[in-house]
Amino acid sequence: MAGWPKQIVARARATLGPDVAGLRQGSAALLVSSGGDLFAGLTLGAITHTLEALPGLLVLIPAAIGMRGNIFGALGSRLGTAIHTGTFSLSRRADTVVGQNVLASIALTFSISFALAVLAKTIAVAFGVAGTISVVDFAVISVAGGAISSVVVLAITLGVAALSARRGWDMDNVAAPLVTAAGDMVTLPSLFLATYLVGLRVVTPVLGLTTMVLAVASVVAAFGAGHELLRRIVRESLPVLLVAGAVDVVAGLTIQQRIESFLTFPALLVLIPPFLEDTGALGAILASRLSSKLHLGVIAPTAAPPRPARDDFALVAFLALPVFVLVALSADLAATVFDRAGPGAVRMVEVSLLGGSLATAVAMLVAYYGSIVAFRLGLDPDNHGVPLLTSTMDLVGAISLILAVHVVGIT
Repeated sequence: MAGWPKQIVARARATLGPDVAGLRQGSAALLVSSGGDLFAGLTLGAITHTLEALPGLLVLIPAAIGMRGNIFGALGSRLGTAIHTGTFSLSRRADTVVGQNVLASIALTFSISFALAVLAKTIAVAFGVAGTISVVDFAVISVAGGAISSVVVLAITLGVAALSARRGWDMDNVAAPLVTAAGDMVTLPSLFLATYLVGLRVVTPVLGLTTMVLAVASVVAAFGAGHELLRRIVRESLPVLLVAGAVDVVAGLTIQQRIESFLTFPALLVLIPPFLEDTGALGAILASRLSSKLHLGVIAPTAAPPRPARDDFALVAFLALPVFVLVALSADLAATVFDRAGPGAVRMVEVSLLGGSLATAVAMLVAYYGSIVAFRLGLDPDNHGVPLLTSTMDLVGAISLILAVHVVGIT
């Protein structure tokens, strides 16, 4: 009995094999990610007056945040594959792999941001949100805020890719958590800044028209540029990003409709952003690794996961346990510091572990079967894996967290 800790460690090392480095890299990236999303949660709490002044804006926020992670998480996944296949090289030329990926991300930012504005207005009206802001206001906030935040997240994504190539890091382990966390941290302040552009008699309508023109022109330019990779990324990404945006809106509505369960203990509200982020990040790590293995021929797209894929499942499971404990304890501490009532650290951990376990199990299924279905259809899993995962896990994570709150008996 005395040697059981060593036996567990030995078994874990045997399961992970050479991917102990992947466990270390992924853990470090998720730690940074969780810290960033605590900041995002506190930021959301600080702009409640803006949410009250602009009815319906809350419907847009989850989709806007998720869109940043979807677009640039997928970019990170594609760059990770480029590093593995030896085609990655930073360059200002538009015809290079990196150049076409950057142009595709810019086109998708403008087009999807505008589409999310229309979708948010439609959903807000359909679900009876009273006095919602106009579709023009939604468009200005979504596109302007998206453009501001995308500049920062794009720079971070390229920087992480360059460091990964230079230092021998596995981009698949670090890109998704860092990029999505950066998107969460930057998007909320950017959207808040963009709210100052609404309600202006002449400026707002002009900007609204400009956003529509940019959305259409960016897609037309992408297809007319004559770069096959650019066209393929935009062609394959647009449908999945639109679906992902719709799912993110539903995730936001799911939490909104159960908001009473969280009002008794506001610490649970602080938990939401890092919890949802980490469920998506864990799934995105898995999706990125599986995509690279499919491209390299390490695994075949079979119904039963082969051994290398099961090893990736084990890696994500080892990452999940400490991540969800840390998220709960950090949220409880942050809530205490900012004088927000909570159910206590133990019950916060119970909620996070139970909800996180449920969400991670679903993430494994979605990551594997989403990747192999895309691959079998002749599509690039890098374009579909991360958006599919992060949006699905926003919804599944929200449902899992609400279920865990009720099972633990907090409300």
